[in-house]
Amino acid sequence: MGIKDTLLEFMREEAYRPMDIQELVSVFDINPDEYRAFKKTLKTMEKEGLIFRTKKDKFALPERLGLITGKLQAHAKGFGFLIPEIEGEKDVFIPSSFINGAMNGDRILVQITREDKNGKKREGEVIQILERANTKIIGVYEDSKNFGFVIAEDTRISQDIFISKKDRNGAKDGDVVVVEITKWPEKRRSPEGVVKEVLGQKGDKGLDILTIIKKYGLPEEFPPKVQAFASGIDEEIPLKEYKRRKDLRDVRMVTIDGEDAKDLDDAVSIERLDNGRYRLGVHIADVSHYVREKNPLDKEALKRGTSVYLIDRVIPMLPKKLSNGICSLNPKVDRLTLSCIMDIDSSGKVLDHEIVESVIRTNERMTYTDVTKILKDNDPELSKRYDYLLDDFKAMEELCNILYKKRTKRGAIDFEFEESKIILNEFGKPIDIKPYEREIANRIIEEFMLVCNETVAEHMFWSHLPFVYRIHEDPDEEKLEKFREFIYNLGYIVKWNGEVKPRNLQEILEKVRGKKEETVVSTLLLRSMMRAKYSPECVGHFGLAAKYYCHFTSPIRRYPDLQIHRIIKEFINGKIDDDRSKKLTALVDYAARQSSETENIATEAEREVDDLKKAEYMLDRIGEEFEGIVSSVTSFGMFVELPNTIEGLIHITALDDDYYIYDENHLCLMGERTKKIYRLGDFVKVRCSKVDIPNREIYFDMVEDEYIREEIKASKELAEKISEVKQELKEEDVEETDDNIL
Repeated sequence: MGIKDTLLEFMREEAYRPMDIQELVSVFDINPDEYRAFKKTLKTMEKEGLIFRTKKDKFALPERLGLITGKLQAHAKGFGFLIPEIEGEKDVFIPSSFINGAMNGDRILVQITREDKNGKKREGEVIQILERANTKIIGVYEDSKNFGFVIAEDTRISQDIFISKKDRNGAKDGDVVVVEITKWPEKRRSPEGVVKEVLGQKGDKGLDILTIIKKYGLPEEFPPKVQAFASGIDEEIPLKEYKRRKDLRDVRMVTIDGEDAKDLDDAVSIERLDNGRYRLGVHIADVSHYVREKNPLDKEALKRGTSVYLIDRVIPMLPKKLSNGICSLNPKVDRLTLSCIMDIDSSGKVLDHEIVESVIRTNERMTYTDVTKILKDNDPELSKRYDYLLDDFKAMEELCNILYKKRTKRGAIDFEFEESKIILNEFGKPIDIKPYEREIANRIIEEFMLVCNETVAEHMFWSHLPFVYRIHEDPDEEKLEKFREFIYNLGYIVKWNGEVKPRNLQEILEKVRGKKEETVVSTLLLRSMMRAKYSPECVGHFGLAAKYYCHFTSPIRRYPDLQIHRIIKEFINGKIDDDRSKKLTALVDYAARQSSETENIATEAEREVDDLKKAEYMLDRIGEEFEGIVSSVTSFGMFVELPNTIEGLIHITALDDDYYIYDENHLCLMGERTKKIYRLGDFVKVRCSKVDIPNREIYFDMVEDEYIREEIKASKELAEKISEVKQELKEEDVEETDDNIL
């Protein structure tokens, strides 16, 4: 046990009272030679937030003093929330007067000033900033006579950054700049900084996305050393590689990707066997042949962790020479691959498999659109052009349906969310946003990659070697209970006792499929789930109901895939001894953590770019009316999602026909006087009223909701009935009059 762990264990003891350094030196019998190192350890632990030093210079564990460590989630209005590091701890509200110089994203130590009371959140005050998150900030430079200042693009950073004249480095009024913080903010003092880079004038083409790239610290260019190394790679496959690998160049195979894809890292082949069996080959680009451990390409790939896709551009994990060139499985050229060949029966069970280093030559570069047209529409022109592949595509469709049925049967949760495709014009302006179709060709590749990833993960699990698994832990119990309560209130009976199985949740999704509440139930269920991540431990994948799972199929754009390719190749070639296994343990642990972090950053950047372009798209549609579905209900209003996946907020103040009360248990808003209810899943008609580009927010007003339509319909029906009754009475009157006359 290290000195840090020993100190922490000692301070956790019930009898421990805060001690100063001299007392600790005495307890641990630290001699003069060790004193300096001991003092340094205490300082490091304090900096990391593991221990806290009181005003009297005594050390204790933060939790024993009622202190909580976490990250600050700041708000544009100056207040913020502490998001605790300890799972299960509730968020803490921090008023603006108690932020004490902390900025959004900072790791902070907070003292609780008020516990949960009368429905109000517990409050706290920042007493220590452990780690600064924002060393560089993107913003707009505004000039004045004696100095300048930068207003951060990220509205959660509410303080302007003071820039002295000598530090503006050529920035002009209105320029978008990168500023480096030189002095951190304090209670009543703004942060100070120096302009490091001028990106351009606000409104310049492409600057909006570039700003997001800079904000998330995404790399733009490859360092010269990495580019030089990539340029030096020989494009010719050495003769010895042909000799030592399995030659699959005569096996008929294709790549199936989107029209825009240039990094083709997977090819598929299929063969019908006896007894209704299939031989499925999944052939993955052997990137690890070129990107060797710890060479410049590998170091850069590990740093990046993943390729990032931002609508009109890709920030690749590897230089184009590899990603679009020698590693891309382009048609009719020899390529090095790692192949997983599986024999699968008519129930979807993998009966046999082999993982081999191979050489392939793909026959065609197919697109999802064309394969779908062949299988779904029997397109005559495409069917003629690819006649020699028609039976393969039909066999792929059959196997896809078998694998999907098997996966569903075991309880895999299949979320069918609409994804959007944002189309920009040549000036970077969004001109159309439409749902992305998940057709049969997409599903074929999806199912083939899933079964391949499972097969490889199980194969390597039994090797007992260090490995990077893709894991998805069991859902959060508290969130799941809230979800259960919500769907019960919708009228769905849920039968699960004790441990929840994926099958229980899949059954709910099957019950709501095709109904108006489908999107809402799926969204709420997803929010109850944990986030998938990479791990050296194989704990299974809850969402896929898979015991073993990894990412093997995209080494051009994901580092974990590249890392495990190396391990697999060393394993099948018998090159892993005990020493190598120990080294791999450290490599795998770091790769898993780093890849999970870079994946989260990439996801946030991709989401922000999408939100920005969706807001821009709606800016030209203010005043227009749309039909949508209530996708989320909160105490401050409700979010409405349009069919093209754009989401906007109807603020509670915009519902001005009544005073609305938020019902958290039923996730709805109810009118106090009218008893009108807005629920999750309701169809409503809205008008776009406002767009806030800096905050990527869209606002709607209610035009005519489902409730009103039903009321109008009911009123019309009632009016018609009254009219009919009146008509009948009239006719009876006339008949009576006629009788009297007669």
